[in-house]
Parts: sequence; structure tokens; C-alpha cells
Amino acid sequence: MSAPPVQAVSQVTLRSALLLHVGGALALGCAALFGLAIGPVDIDPLAAWSAPADDPTHVILVGARLPRVLLAALVGGALGLGGAGLQALLHNPLACPHILGISGGAALLGILAMIAAPLPAVAALGVSGDVALAMVPLAAFVGALATAGLVRGVASASGRVTPHTLLLTGVVFNAFAAALITFINSLADFYRAHGILAWVVGTLVVRGDAWTWAAGATLAAGLALLTASARDLNALALGEEGAVSLGVDVGRARRRVYLAVALLVAGAVPVSGMIGFVGLIVPHAVRLVVGSDQRRVLPASLWGGAVFLVLADTAARTALGPTELPVGVVTALCGGPFFLYMLRRQGRRELAA
Repeated sequence: MSAPPVQAVSQVTLRSALLLHVGGALALGCAALFGLAIGPVDIDPLAAWSAPADDPTHVILVGARLPRVLLAALVGGALGLGGAGLQALLHNPLACPHILGISGGAALLGILAMIAAPLPAVAALGVSGDVALAMVPLAAFVGALATAGLVRGVASASGRVTPHTLLLTGVVFNAFAAALITFINSLADFYRAHGILAWVVGTLVVRGDAWTWAAGATLAAGLALLTASARDLNALALGEEGAVSLGVDVGRARRRVYLAVALLVAGAVPVSGMIGFVGLIVPHAVRLVVGSDQRRVLPASLWGGAVFLVLADTAARTALGPTELPVGVVTALCGGPFFLYMLRRQGRRELAA
């Protein structure tokens, strides 16, 4: 039986990718409409959009809910995509930026930059307020990248990286970062302490268009890097030796994935804090639908993460009536039991092996 022509295979691949993106966009559109409509005041998003600018429903839609839903989609997409990339690279179903301490490292350096940005010493350098604020995502990027390398290096000190060793190293670093953040919080004034607490528990905060654009730009850059690494990640499913035999530069692929995850976390953490478990739950869910090919898993995790966090944030805003929950609480309530289930399942697999 002859192999199908290359052109036919490419057309099938293009068609499946198009269907995936169309389906993801439709799911996100439905979730966004639900998030825009539900709140302390229920509104019709389409009617509110076309209403006069001074109409209360239009003000609620454009001034409050639309920026929040957009931010939730960007952050959720970044965290879902980052989790999928880490799980494929490390062969660890428990990997995600939060559990491995990458979000904690990004939050730690981002908080330090947030506190240092308004200092007179910074202003004396001729740095304006907007430019000084750009220090926060840059510091978060450095923290995420440094933490990824540090956790990997410590976990591989014995010469072999196992899923449990990597997981334990990430958890320990998370605890260390949380202790340092708590110490910084105790020294900060009331206003800054409130902002630091929002970072720790995971709260979506619309800080302005510049921050949203930064989250979108880092998401696009991370997606581009991971998409370019999809074939290498597929090859790594055979193990490092198998990937090398297929011509994959494993070191280069690892650096590219870590860089992509650091970019994704750097854009998300400054506007959301340490929202956990999105990158753990979403890749597992989408693999049940699209299979294990990373060319489908990565974009599906982007859309799935966006949908999940939009719905989680809607629940956080509405579950207790006028009292708003941090969205990190909702994701933790979903992700905690799932993490324990995956940990038990992974332990059984290792015993069977």
C-alpha cells in the first residue's frame, strides 16, 4: 500500500489545525459571553455593547467585565500552554509552572521590582513611571527563568531526574519563595501589603492597557517558541536517547521550552499572581480530546486554559454574591483533588514499572 502524498497529508494537518482553532475560539467565545453576562448585575452583553456610552450596562461591560474577561483568557491560555510544554519536556504528568516553583520565583522577583520601581533612586535615573512598571514583568521573567534552571539543576544533582524528585524540589522552592514573600509583606506598608497578598493568593487585577498588552505579547512569543518545538517534544516522548537518534538537539529544545515558559509566566504573574493548577489540569483534559501529538496539544491547551480561567473567574466573582473570591482559590479547589489523584496514579505506575 503506497503512502499518501505529502500534499494530502499537509492538507489534512491544516484542516485539523483549523478545526481545532475554530472550536477553541467558539468555546472561548461562549465562555466569554457567559462571563460578561453574569455578575452582581446581570446584563445582556450584546445589548450593553450597542447601548449609549453613558448607559450603566455599557459602562459595566466595557469598563469592568470586558477587560477582566480578556485578562482571564490571556492568563489562562499562558498557564495552560506552559503546563503542556513542561509536561511534554519533562515526561512528568504533574508538571506545571506553579507546582515546579516557576510561578513562585517569578512572583518573588516581580514583587521586589514592584516595591523598588517607585524609589527615588530609580526616578533619579530618569526612568518614568510607565518604564519603571516595565521592570516588573522583566523581573518576573528573570525569576521564572532562573527558577526553572535552579529547580532542574538541584533535581538532577544525583545524576537522574525522576518525576518525584523534580516535584519535591519545586514544592520546596515554592515554600521558600512563599516565606520570602511573607517576610517582604511584613515589611511593606498597608497598600503594598494588600497588593502582595493578592499576588500570593492569585487574583486577576486589571492594571491598565500596558499590562494587558504585555501579557498578550509574552503569550504570543511563548506560543511561537513552543509551536516551533512541537516536533522535538513529540520526539522526546521516546526518551532523550530516542530523540537524539532522530536528530533532535535535546539541550536546545530544553532551553527553548524553558524560555517559552518563562515568557508565559512573566506576562501572567504581574496581573494575576500565583494562580495554581491551570497548567496541571488543562493539558490532561485536552489530551483526552485531541490525543498526544504536541502539534495539537499545545494550541488546544492554550484555548482550554483560556476557557477554564474565564469560567473560574466568573465563578469567583459570583459564587458568594457581592463578596468576590480570589480566582486562585477556585482553581486550587479544582486542582487540589486532581493533583492528589495524579500523584497516586503516578506512584502506581512507578511501582508497576
